[in-house]
Amino acid sequence: MPRHIGIVGCSAEGASLCYRTICVEGAALLGPHAHPEVSMHTPSLADYTACLYRGDWQGVGDLMLASAEKLARIGADFLICPDNTIHQAMPHVLPRSPLPWLHIAGVVAQEAAGRGFRRLGLTGTRWLVDSEVYPEKLAALGLEFRRPNDEERDEIDRIIMDELVCGMFRPEAVAAFRRIIGRMQAEGCDAVVLGCTEIPLIMSDANSPLPTLDSTRLLARAALRRAVEGEPAARGPSGSPARRY
Repeated sequence: MPRHIGIVGCSAEGASLCYRTICVEGAALLGPHAHPEVSMHTPSLADYTACLYRGDWQGVGDLMLASAEKLARIGADFLICPDNTIHQAMPHVLPRSPLPWLHIAGVVAQEAAGRGFRRLGLTGTRWLVDSEVYPEKLAALGLEFRRPNDEERDEIDRIIMDELVCGMFRPEAVAAFRRIIGRMQAEGCDAVVLGCTEIPLIMSDANSPLPTLDSTRLLARAALRRAVEGEPAARGPSGSPARRY
């Protein structure tokens, strides 16, 4: 019996893409029309953004934990969060989480290393790009990275928060990402992390100057593997789930 995947949602577009990927690609592992049991809980995005704009990472973590508790009560076996930015709250979440998590940046870093990439361009909200969410996971595998410059960070952040999370996908946004990724290519990057779960809705290998690491779909596929093929979640010394990611 596949394990029950719990999705801690934040923004609708990214969470929807993650959910659809699990359900559609589950058939390759389980047979026609089959996928693991999936449950998702999503508070209002406004609740998250209120915390983000005031730098309240404890508040972000509390929202994530509220979702985690609800998902645990309805039978989820492990959790994923298809939102890169709020992974900054993981230090507040993991010690109190009722279930183990897959970490989106850890999944992306493993994929990059497995494909032989050495220097990654990082895209995402300004909160994410300014953070150590990806640098910590990349450094652990010996991978280098480059961040956008300040002007590019502001431009990407505006596109994400004003357009992509609202379901607006404009040619001008694609052009901006192509320009920024092209500059990272000139700096020696050999792949780019689509480090906001909405970016894959407008960028892919088909239109990017660099190979893309689609954090949304990579997380969904890792969750599928965990649900279908993975070992049971590690247990702590007291028998409680280990806080592993």
